[in-house]
Amino acid sequence: MTHLNSLLDQLETKIAVCETSNPEISQGNVAWHIEHCLLTLDGVTKFLIQSNPKDYTWKFNLLRVVVLFRKKIPRGRAKAPKIVQPQENLNQESLLNHISQTRNAIKGLASVSKNHYFKHPYFGNLKLEQTIDFLKIHTQHHLAIMDDILKKQV
Repeated sequence: MTHLNSLLDQLETKIAVCETSNPEISQGNVAWHIEHCLLTLDGVTKFLIQSNPKDYTWKFNLLRVVVLFRKKIPRGRAKAPKIVQPQENLNQESLLNHISQTRNAIKGLASVSKNHYFKHPYFGNLKLEQTIDFLKIHTQHHLAIMDDILKKQV
């Protein structure tokens, strides 16, 4: 969980410049990417904690293998599910509050077994360790996009 907290720290450093955008890099501004990451972390954590390890089934998934092995998500290939698309007007205060909530949510991962799982829309079922790897890769993916937005401001 330490690495997830470190990634939350990195997201928090971007809040001061959350209104920055560059449509050449992304349609969403920095705030959108921060909120998307937080929604993903929250939703995945909640699903994982509530999952029943007895319901887990394994099925080969090439995309999962490639992404988890390469530790990289290709840009522009997938659209975020509606449930993790930010909907509200975002500001520094709301983002800071959400980061605090997410820090509390991920503490719950310490209480789940290695056999709890998350059903990813593209990768299929991911057990705890794979889920944490996915969350790291996903958050790093969006941090890189935010860095590019900030480098090439309009």
